[in-house]
Amino acid sequence: MNNQIPRIYLFHCATCLDRAELMRSCSRQTEEIKVVSMPCSGKLDILYLTKAFDTGADGAAVMICKEGECCYMEGNMRAEKRVQAVDELLEEAGLGRGRVKIIQMDDKGMAGAIDKLEDFRFQIQTLVRNDPALQVSRA
Repeated sequence: MNNQIPRIYLFHCATCLDRAELMRSCSRQTEEIKVVSMPCSGKLDILYLTKAFDTGADGAAVMICKEGECCYMEGNMRAEKRVQAVDELLEEAGLGRGRVKIIQMDDKGMAGAIDKLEDFRFQIQTLVRNDPALQVSRA
């Protein structure tokens, strides 16, 4: 069984989330997660997500503001559309769906977001473990 730690990029909105708080909350995961702060999740570009996979990411998550609370009006909705587009691109490239995910802040705050991130990390770990091509490339 492959116990390889999945490589995940986490893009987040600096307006809705304090990077220091994020790092404290997921301190046990920092070795496997590369955190990328953006002024707004709406600034997320499809190229950023595809570059993450190009540089070896197994998955990419985008943490966005709570629904209706984006300081830049619709930035979180733009990010969702871009994540959906990259999910489709990854499927077309043969990697399948489910390697990119939106994590929306909610009433549970940071604890809820970290729980969602942990669920995503487990999902990606399962994908990596079950993908023979990735197991050979990492050996």
